Amino acid sequence: MTDSIHAQVLIIGSGIAGSSAALGLADAGLDVLLISSGDRLDDGNTALAQGGIVYRAPDEDPKILEKDILAAGCAHNHIRAVRYLCRKGPDVVREVLIDKLEVPFERLDDGNFDLTREGAHSLARILHCADYTGRSIMDSFLKSLSVHPNIRVMNRQTAIDILTTHHHATEIEIRYQLANQCAGAYVLDQESGDVRRILADFTLIATGGMGQIYLNSTNTSSSLGSGMVMAQRAGARMMNMEFIQFHPTALFHRDPRKFLITEAMRGEGAVLVNARGKAFMKDYDQRGDLAPRDIVTRAIVEEMVRTKEDFVYLNAYEHINDPAKRFPTIHQKCLEQGIDLTRQPIPVVPAAHYFCGGILVDIAGRTTIDRLYAAGECACTGVHGANRLASTSLLEGLLWGHAVAGDIENRFRSRSRLSRRVRESMPDWKFLGSKLNEDPVLIAQDWATIKHTMWNYVGINRTSPRLKRGFEDLRNLNKRLHDFYKETAISKSIVELFHGCHAAYIITTSALRSKTSIGCHFLEKD
Repeated sequence: MTDSIHAQVLIIGSGIAGSSAALGLADAGLDVLLISSGDRLDDGNTALAQGGIVYRAPDEDPKILEKDILAAGCAHNHIRAVRYLCRKGPDVVREVLIDKLEVPFERLDDGNFDLTREGAHSLARILHCADYTGRSIMDSFLKSLSVHPNIRVMNRQTAIDILTTHHHATEIEIRYQLANQCAGAYVLDQESGDVRRILADFTLIATGGMGQIYLNSTNTSSSLGSGMVMAQRAGARMMNMEFIQFHPTALFHRDPRKFLITEAMRGEGAVLVNARGKAFMKDYDQRGDLAPRDIVTRAIVEEMVRTKEDFVYLNAYEHINDPAKRFPTIHQKCLEQGIDLTRQPIPVVPAAHYFCGGILVDIAGRTTIDRLYAAGECACTGVHGANRLASTSLLEGLLWGHAVAGDIENRFRSRSRLSRRVRESMPDWKFLGSKLNEDPVLIAQDWATIKHTMWNYVGINRTSPRLKRGFEDLRNLNKRLHDFYKETAISKSIVELFHGCHAAYIITTSALRSKTSIGCHFLEKD
């Protein structure tokens, strides 16, 4: 029999969005179950964020930030969401990060914040902690989350599927209801191999992105699109699934996860040069090195093709005063690779970095399934449109996590609970497969197929023939893995492979259907 747990709120994912929601809900007196697939709550992408989080420049009108976001997003953004972020976001940064958590953002000698600027920003408005902003934010959250009496933490938990009334209810009267309600999730305990049925009045998906379905990515190993896949399989509406942002500057090295070289380095003056030492960005865009990421990424690819080199260089030592002090984490990582950024340019390549689409949500983080919320990179708020403006992702995750907490709190006050009837109609997990045929070689080969297909056919520069080929290859692999999934004993690696392949398939399908070349979805002429 499946082990069963009940919580008022289940949060799947523990980055800035999940942590923001958990803390807000717990402070409101609600019982929160926070689960993470990693060994620790800070194993996700938030802790890797280097550049910073958008705040506000002195006396800045929110309309200036709005204009920058819309320009970067190619006016494909959801205006209401953009305005909500521009007006409400800085206040939540002040309330949660500065006043409550006391994140040690850099300050000037006069006590004011040392605000920096990144690509496509018209003003210096970004708070930072040297080049480890995400690390500092997560450390501050962990101090509060780990001691809060209303938060239960469970690490090494792999979410398999979302429980919904349309898909899982055993009582026929409930399945006749038009509204599809989320009742929690099936979750695999990685240590015991048991599958738990976690029932919750409200569920938040905050699982992050999907960069690891690409050959080269700055994301952590858990970034496989699992939250989006679970929501899509449950019937939630998805949006902007074709928009994957590639960061233009990842350190050129052979590690599975590419080390990010923050855009803040270019914001502070570093210049991209090709293998011959020539600065080239002005040849592609009048904004030069501060052009939006999609433009910079394509320019780097063009230079690599033109010069027949595997990378370009980022020159910081000739343009930034004491770059090792301003970017200590990057300096240390470069030294480990034999590169002294105070004397040498840094070899860089583009890498899959951020997913601009995802589970469609409103201002409160509500999805199209009742009682199911989404926030952070797995959600599509519409803020980013066709391309994300630098350092807006941490702000979006923080703000929407805060909004989810407020909305769920209000619904509890109005006595909105998952009915006992619905809870009792949620079945135990059924172990469909029993074959112990989990071959590491086969799994590795399937992952290699997924990553190479996405990188070559659904990558930075796309064509209709490439997308069609990618769609056909992934459709066949997805079908085969569905059959394999049903007959094989459940495990973390099997679930991750299934989620990763399905994520790749739905992204490729969306890209194939989208005939307009815009932002991150750049279509070359056939």
